[in-house]
Amino acid sequence: ALDDDTKAEIADMICEHSLMYSRGSLGFLDYSDEEKAMFRPVLQRLVRTHPGHGRKSLYLSSHAGAIKGMSVPEARVLLRDLTEHATQSEFVYVHKWTVHDL
Repeated sequence: ALDDDTKAEIADMICEHSLMYSRGSLGFLDYSDEEKAMFRPVLQRLVRTHPGHGRKSLYLSSHAGAIKGMSVPEARVLLRDLTEHATQSEFVYVHKWTVHDL
């Protein structure tokens, strides 16, 4: 549902997902060198294509704090904007549990 220019801009972007980033944004900053090594950033494609039906989706999370090739401030603004777009009510599924759902 993004505009064509944004789709083209983000098509090949790679994000760095890090537990250290998401926990750090909550104030958890005191990590040992061992913990820092254990939780190194993991690279993930920002745009993924579903293998069954071919639809594209955004791979966003609170762990995404950087985008390869972008400055940190620029990447975080883009990630925030994409998250705001993706979490609009028309894109959010809310399940109303009933008996026998599982």
